[in-house]
Amino acid sequence: MIRLPHVSLPPSAQEGLAGFQRQIDAIPDYAARVEEGKRLFQLKNFPTNPTFRQVRRALSAMCSGAQRCCYCEDSAGTDVEHIKPKDLYPELVFVWENYLYACSGCNSPKQSRCVIFSQVTGQAMEVTRRRNDPVVPPEAGDPLLINPRTENPLDFMILDLRGSFYFVPLAAPGSREYLRAEHTIQLLRLNDREFLREARREAFTGYVARLKVYIHEKRNGLPLENLQNLINSIQRLSHATVWQEMKRQQSRLPRLRDLFEAAPEALGW
Repeated sequence: MIRLPHVSLPPSAQEGLAGFQRQIDAIPDYAARVEEGKRLFQLKNFPTNPTFRQVRRALSAMCSGAQRCCYCEDSAGTDVEHIKPKDLYPELVFVWENYLYACSGCNSPKQSRCVIFSQVTGQAMEVTRRRNDPVVPPEAGDPLLINPRTENPLDFMILDLRGSFYFVPLAAPGSREYLRAEHTIQLLRLNDREFLREARREAFTGYVARLKVYIHEKRNGLPLENLQNLINSIQRLSHATVWQEMKRQQSRLPRLRDLFEAAPEALGW
């Protein structure tokens, strides 16, 4: 996971979302707002809807690689995902800042699960609504799930490039930052799915290979336009976190340090 780039939604789409949201906000009863939010989102969330056509285009621009999931960066991001669950927060059903593109493999385990730091106790508590639970507003508090729209996940976790390709929390165990990283990793199953670790390992090999090609071609005087094509190909690869971590960790990994010393400009890509 990386911090997602800021992408503006066209004013017409913003107005469309605001109009949908007003229909929900106008309902006085919370439980009725929840039901209307689910109904209306299911009704409007189609590529043929003019508003969501623009929403999906903007979300695609936010993704790394070829529209990769904003959580795992491996599978295609096809689901318009609510970062804060619509079943709990009907006031955010049609709020642009609450959207990102996710794959079904990340969306399925997440669904409407939500853990917060209670505003009352400060402790982590789950506010997920289970079957047959009363439909009442969740307790107020800050979510544990790291939000890549507004936060840099790599401030909370690091990807082990030395062999395991696991995500590991950066902060001290028991701290809020540690709990948020651990919760995000576990909720999205970023370490549990073996194919994701293998894909990161393969991405690492691919990034190294392409950087070597760039260095070789630069030394041989390849025209700037052709070098730019090589740069673009690196920037379009899947698993952008691997590239970010290569840059962050290169001073501690001799193999990478040599490459980035030969192409220091790559630290800015």
